[in-house]
Amino acid sequence: MTTENLKAKYSNILLRPRITEKATFLAEADVHAFEIASDATKKQVIGAVKAFYKVIPIKIRIVKNPAKKVFIKGKRGIKAEVKKAYVYLRKGDKLE
Repeated sequence: MTTENLKAKYSNILLRPRITEKATFLAEADVHAFEIASDATKKQVIGAVKAFYKVIPIKIRIVKNPAKKVFIKGKRGIKAEVKKAYVYLRKGDKLE
């Protein structure tokens, strides 16, 4: 498959990089955090990282944060569910 076909195939797997204090701290240790689709699997995440960043990850860890009920400023609501993937890279590999 060409790179354009691979990118089209995996375009809905990696939603966005996760930019938080924890993610920034982990990036120094060659671990990158992404928000992923709720039905994404480890194999799909590996394929998406290969297609978009041309890097082969060592390990993938997937974490699900469930939806939570919140009460802020007198209003009730629901905090959205998030599924994250921590992508471990070899020493020296970088995402561009």
